[in-house]
This record gives sequence, C-alpha cells and structure tokens, in this order.
Amino acid sequence: MIASCLCYLLLPAARLFRALSDAFFPCRKNALLAKSSSSQVEGDFAMAPRGPDQEECEGLLQQWQEEGSSQVLSTVCEGPLVDKGLAQSSLALLMDNPGEQDATSEDKWSSRQLSDLRAVENLEEPCPEVLGEEALPEVEGPMWAAVPMQSGPQYADCAVLSMGALAAEQWEEDPAVVAWSIAPEPMPQEEAPIWPFEGLGQLQPPPMEIPYHEILWREWEDFSTQPDAQGLEAGDGPQFQFTLMSYNILAQDLMQQSSELYLHCHPDILNWNYRFANLMQEFQHWDPDILCLQEVQEDHYWEQLEPSLRMMGNIAPWHVCFTCFYKRRTGCKTDGCAVCYKPTRFRLLCASPVEYFRPGLELLNRDNVGLVLLLQPLVPEGLGQVSVAPLCVANTHVLYNPRRGDVKLAQMAILLAEVDKVARLSDGSHCPIILCGDLNSVPDSPLYNFIRDGELQYHGMPAWKVSGQEDFSHQLYQRKLQAPLWPSSLGITDCCQYVTSCHPKRSERRKYSRDFLLRFHFCNIACQRPAGLVLMEGVTDAKPERPAGWAESLLEEGTSEPEPVFPRTIGTIQHCLHLTSAYTHFLPQHGLPEVTTMPLGLGTTVDYIFFSADSCENGNGTDHRLYQDGTLKLLGRLSLLSEEILWAANGLPNPFCSSDHLCLLASFGMEVTAP
Repeated sequence: MIASCLCYLLLPAARLFRALSDAFFPCRKNALLAKSSSSQVEGDFAMAPRGPDQEECEGLLQQWQEEGSSQVLSTVCEGPLVDKGLAQSSLALLMDNPGEQDATSEDKWSSRQLSDLRAVENLEEPCPEVLGEEALPEVEGPMWAAVPMQSGPQYADCAVLSMGALAAEQWEEDPAVVAWSIAPEPMPQEEAPIWPFEGLGQLQPPPMEIPYHEILWREWEDFSTQPDAQGLEAGDGPQFQFTLMSYNILAQDLMQQSSELYLHCHPDILNWNYRFANLMQEFQHWDPDILCLQEVQEDHYWEQLEPSLRMMGNIAPWHVCFTCFYKRRTGCKTDGCAVCYKPTRFRLLCASPVEYFRPGLELLNRDNVGLVLLLQPLVPEGLGQVSVAPLCVANTHVLYNPRRGDVKLAQMAILLAEVDKVARLSDGSHCPIILCGDLNSVPDSPLYNFIRDGELQYHGMPAWKVSGQEDFSHQLYQRKLQAPLWPSSLGITDCCQYVTSCHPKRSERRKYSRDFLLRFHFCNIACQRPAGLVLMEGVTDAKPERPAGWAESLLEEGTSEPEPVFPRTIGTIQHCLHLTSAYTHFLPQHGLPEVTTMPLGLGTTVDYIFFSADSCENGNGTDHRLYQDGTLKLLGRLSLLSEEILWAANGLPNPFCSSDHLCLLASFGMEVTAP
C-alpha cells in the first residue's frame, strides 16, 4: 500500500488528486480543477470522488507520514508546476469526514490546511529551478481561505471558480488547483441588477458603434426607378420629394396600466428616459419631413418631445426643425396624436383636430381623436416659377376593442368626412392625401378593404369581424351591424361627407324687388275678406281685382327651393378618396406576413400609411388593388419585419426598439407643374 501511494505521489498534482480519489474512494465533496496551461493536465474539470470511511482515511494518512513528508515532497517537486502546500492541502481535503456537509465542515477543512501549511514551513525549501518560477513572497499570517462555489445550471454538481480568483500575479503559470486557493485581495465590484423574470433571457443594450438600422435588420426599398403600371418610370419630370413616418410610440401611462403585456422586457428598457433617448435617436436617423405619432403622452409631449423635435439637430436657437401640432384624447385620457412637419419643406394652410366623441350617441362614446393638416409644399427657388398641389395629412388612433367594429367604422367615417372637407378643391376634386396611423385592424379586414376599395356592405356583419383582430364566432351572442350605421343627426352621409359639403348652403335672406312686393296686393290671402272686418262704405267694401298674368300664390311656380335631401343607402357606406396602402403586408423573400406589432407575442399589422392613387381598369372592371401613380407617387419605403425576426430580438419593446410598434416610413414624390 505504501509503494502504491509513493507511485501515485510521483504523478503531477492534478493526476495525483484524480488517481488517489479514483483508487480509494468516492468523495462527497465536489471540487473543480482550474484549466492549466500544462499539457499534463487533461480536461478543464476534475471531479473529486466521494470520501471513504474514516478508518481507511486515517490509516492512509498515517502511512504517508511514516515514510517522511520531506522525502515525499522532494519527490513531488520533480513533477512540473506543483507547490509543496498543494499536495498536503489536497490530501487534507480528501481526509475529511464524509458525513459532515454543513457550514462547520468548511472551518474544519481550513484549520487542517493551516496546520499542514505550518508543518511544511519547517521542511526543506521547494525546487525553484524545477518549478521555473520565483518563490512566493512571505505573507504575514495565514492567507488560506475558501473560495465561494458558484453552481451553474449546466454543472449542477460542480463548483465553478471565477476567473478573477485564478488570475493572481503569483500564479502566472496557472497551476492545476482544486477549489481552494489563496484568497485574493478584495476588489470592489458593482452589484449586477437582479433579473426578476425566471426562464427569460436578459438582453444587453447594443454596442454604440453598431448603426441603428443594422441592428433592426430593416432595409430601404427603393421604387424610384421601377416602372409603374403603365410602364413609365417615376421621376421623369421634376418632383417634390418628401418622407413621412407613422409611429405609435407607446404612452408610458398606457404601458404601466397594462404591465402584464411587457413581462418579457427588462425593467430598465421600459424606463421612459431610456425609451425617449431611443425614440429621438430613431427620429434623427431616419430624418422624416413629416412625423405622425400616436399614443403621445401629453406631459411628455410638452416637456420633452416637442422641445426636442423643435430644436433637433440645430445649433442656432432661432432655427426650428419641426413645427408640431398635438391633439389629446377627450375625457380623462392622457395621450393623443401629434403631427410634426419641417417648416423648411412645408407651410401650414389649416389644421383640423377631430374628436370622435359625440354626447348622447352610444355608438360614439369613445375618446379617440385624429388630426388633419393641409400643408403647402415649398418648392426650391432653383426650379423657377412652378407650383405644387397642397398635401392633406391625416393621423389617427382608432379604438382598440376588437368587439366594437361598429365604433371603428363610425370613427373612420368621421375622419374621412373631415379629410374630404379639408382636401376638396374648388373644382370638386381632391388634393393628394396621406392617411396614416394605428387603425387597430388587420390587412384584408372589412375596415381595411373599406379604406382601400371605397365601399363596404356592412348590414348583418358581426361587429368583431370588422377589424379582424380576433375571432369571436364561437360565442353565442354576437353584436351585428344594422342599417343605418349612424343616425342622421351626426350630419355625415353614407358617402362619408358632411351634409354641408354635399349641398350648397341656402341663402338665409331673399332679395325682394318692387315687383315682388306688389304681388302682395293681389295674392289669394290679400283678396280674401278677413272675418269680423267692419263694413265701411268706400273703405272696406271694395274687392281688389287681380290683374291678368299675376299668379294667385305669393311666389311664382318653381321659384321655391327644395329642402336638402339626406342621402342614405341601405347597409352600404362609401367614400371617393381613392386610397391605397404603401405596404403590401407580405414579405416575398421570406414568404411571411409583415408585422408592425406583437400583442401577447402574436405578430400582426395594425399600422398603415394610405395615400392617394388612381385606380386601374382591367378586364373585370375597376379594382382598387391595382393602382397607378397619380399626383402622389410612392418612391420608397422602409421594409417591415416578420414575427420570427422580432422574436429573435425578444419581441417588442426591446433594447433597440423602444415601442411595442414598429415605425412606418415611406418616401413620396409630387408633380411639379408650371403655372
């Protein structure tokens, strides 16, 4: 047995530890060997087997002491990278009582190692020429201590040493050691923030040197050189080009009210200051000429957003980057919509805030709002005497409730009526229109098709089906739409126009001529003798004679103006704005649908940019799915993402995108005509 022990002691420290443990007993304490630069240490980890019973351990230790510790140590020094204290402390570790698993066992092991270390101090010096390094300097007092063990999930039975504990200056050769080591100097370390969500990975903010658009994996799709439906390339003539962004930026109040929707997000990235900095970075990167925002919290708008947009990227304090208009939701709501434009590119003609709330109407008792602006493009002086048609920009956030499609349709009818009034020109046509926002409806839903196709037959349709957000067909009771959808008192026709826009206003004052006043002498009422009139000869006994050719009525026939007739259709609503979407809602390169938001982890599209376009004629008639560029041409757009890509970025919001929606960005061109 003694010869066997001596043979094992001639091995390097790592193999000695492993051989002894494998040969004699399984150990209950697990120890982790640090990875050594020496080729003799095999593997990154060495597992200490469980200890023997107490009698065999004591006998083995006694035999080792009888042979002489000095002789053993001198023999061990012939192996590379072995310290004299390592062998003794390793054996002392193996000799521990296997039954003790509590905290007192650690103190017992430390005392044994300290006693062994003091005993070895009286022995001969180690072999520095063999070790290839200088002897360690003496320290005052014992410095041996236990290194805390950190269990990783993939190594449940292993104690993992931190790299900082093994990086002491005296251990440049990185010897093989067990989970006991010289205690390093205490270094102040910042406490890492506690990750509160179990099972969810924690994301770190991206490096600053990575461009923002590369992190989001979004590409710019350029259509400026692609032929249109008639084969003509866009941009043949001079154009006024501009970009427009539509973005639901997620109001902080709404996020806190629905915190259960954002459990997958680290709390730090939900902080408003972090989100605001990300949003401003996104605005600066894409640099749109018109910015349409939804869910803009009122205090954040006046205190941070509007001042920052007004002075964004400017050095001169008198130079304004954006001019902003804001409309807060009615009632007690704290968020609203905003439309911002660059005064260097546009001049404001009129601004019309739109409120969908109507007192006394159950159909319109919600606090959603919209904002409609009429802007005049400013043509550069280099183009000479040219003109560009005005541009109507509408921004809205429609009701979310998936069950109330009737409310969504009524709100959209009010917005379209306001757009029709603002964009209507003197000849009855409309100027170019862009309608954008969060419509809370999916592509190809009845509401979407109504905006794009200009017509919808709604009578008998389930209300939940209008937006297509959720399927409630399994429910026994379903609200169905009835005609007429809204009452006539709303003042909007089924063609989504105000009544005053459909019919000219009646003149409140009639022009009375002399001939018209003379007709009162011979009208039927004037020729009748009043009842109870006292008969007086020469005064009240005469009967007027009507001259020939005078009408019996006060007014000639056909001179009366008919009252305006309120046109109502049965179960159908229409509009004549000719709108189409700037996005196709499908990613052909991936074969997947586009996604603008991920409520409850499910990707869908609810944000849109609609713009004016001329419908095309085909063999089957007019189809608004096929369109050609009119006075407003789509020149490019920022591509959207699929649900899989957003899941790879931990959904929305994430450290890169600070809203639960993606921004939409499109570039347009308007025809420039000579006066």
